[in-house]
Amino acid sequence: MLQRTISPIDGSVHVERELASGRTIDETLDRARRAQRDWRRVPVESRAAILNRFCDAFERRRDVVAQELAWQMGRPVRYGPNEVRGTLERARHMIAIAPGALADIDVGPKEGFRRFLRREPVGVVFTVAAWNYPYLIAVNSVVPALMAGNVVVLKHSAQTPLCAETFDACFREAGLPDGCFQVLHLSHDDTNRVVGDPRVDFVAFTGSVAGGRAIQRAASTRFIGTGLELGGCDPAYVRHDANLPHAVENLVDGAYFNSGQSCCGIQRVYVHEHLYESFVERWIQLTRNYTLGSPLDTETTLGPVVRTAAADEIRRQVAASVSLGARCPIAENEFEASRAGTPYVAPQVLLDVDHTMPVMCDEIFGPVAGIMKVRSDQEAIAFMNDSAFGLTAAIWTEDLDAALAIGDEVQTGTWFMNRCDYLDPALAWVGVKDSGRGCTLSALGYEHLTRPKSFHLRVRT
Repeated sequence: MLQRTISPIDGSVHVERELASGRTIDETLDRARRAQRDWRRVPVESRAAILNRFCDAFERRRDVVAQELAWQMGRPVRYGPNEVRGTLERARHMIAIAPGALADIDVGPKEGFRRFLRREPVGVVFTVAAWNYPYLIAVNSVVPALMAGNVVVLKHSAQTPLCAETFDACFREAGLPDGCFQVLHLSHDDTNRVVGDPRVDFVAFTGSVAGGRAIQRAASTRFIGTGLELGGCDPAYVRHDANLPHAVENLVDGAYFNSGQSCCGIQRVYVHEHLYESFVERWIQLTRNYTLGSPLDTETTLGPVVRTAAADEIRRQVAASVSLGARCPIAENEFEASRAGTPYVAPQVLLDVDHTMPVMCDEIFGPVAGIMKVRSDQEAIAFMNDSAFGLTAAIWTEDLDAALAIGDEVQTGTWFMNRCDYLDPALAWVGVKDSGRGCTLSALGYEHLTRPKSFHLRVRT
């Protein structure tokens, strides 16, 4: 069976790949098991040398990657190099911290004994990656898994199959042993089959809440770990003492970058009543400065969403919010490229919103945000927590103590002050509630890709 990737640029078939057969899946998993037995014995320093060469090979493909991203998922070519930089930042950080993060843990002296904890690789890691940040998402599990002595089988989104193949080519160029990293193009049913296969020891999934539930069901008969990075409807609070120009500039970018197709993009904005009118005026003005068009054009600052069906759903959610009383201050026809029946969607901000509306409750995954007036910190906290999601949340304020105190009360995996929509690889990337479970990045990310093994050795008898 063929898997076809339809480009959002013009609706053409950009890539065709044969889906893996049952025999190919079995051969791939068997090869992975064999490879892991040897790879786990390779010293961490030697693994690091190979993976650093992988980073170098990936960096050399910077311009090709930018074009790939535009054709496969619609990101403007001017922003493609950003994903290369971010991927390398995460990869190189996780490589650099691996010796310390994976070192044995001495639990202290005890006469006549030697006692320590060792982190052992879990085995075969099955990574199921999403299309919206195809390299950034995949690298979160792929590089640390390999550094920890695991092997990886990557199933990438049907929208971005070339990204998986680019990773594969870079690993081959770096000299990674055969079988340590493999790619499978799979149907949903066969993806579930691999999740449930006894040769797989850990699953790293990024995608929708519904997709996460399907992965969890497929793994439910086995005692293996699953890392689930799911959806978001992320909030921001603009406090009364915020630097207004900085807040507007950051938040508009946080809402519309990547055409709003980010699990940690800003969708709900709560603005203190003292700043509300000025904030909204500046937001609308800045939104009108975007250029919506072909991602191949270097002047384009907002590309299409991934497919026409996604655009139709975004428009439906906006219309549903309007039917409940929301107001659109920006007409869609102000952006010439925005047309029904295409994946080109104008950026939009909704006013007069409340928490009965999709824009403030559901993940829209498009260039849409809602702005709501609040009277106090406590009201903002209550609204930020009134969500099924909890991936990131942000505050704009000049008061560090207030930011810390409010952050303690907000139910989120990452709390930002005066920035948003960014992953620092030194910090754990984690969600709460329907945003998922598990952890990637930072030293803590290695704990989910290893298992502790206790050594209790009597040295005197």
